[in-house]
Amino acid sequence: MRKQLFQELEQLMKHYCDGCFLHKHIKNNHGRRKAHRFCISECTVGEKIKGYGNKLS
Repeated sequence: MRKQLFQELEQLMKHYCDGCFLHKHIKNNHGRRKAHRFCISECTVGEKIKGYGNKLS
């Protein structure tokens, strides 16, 4: 079960997060910390990633 969750999570991040324009734009204009906060709290993909994290813990 955990292995499958990790695989799904990795695919999700590869597909949506690698090279994300919004993350790159926010990072360049407002800094790395603000970009990270955006990904965690406002991005729909970030919410899905948090859901996977809750299932794993």
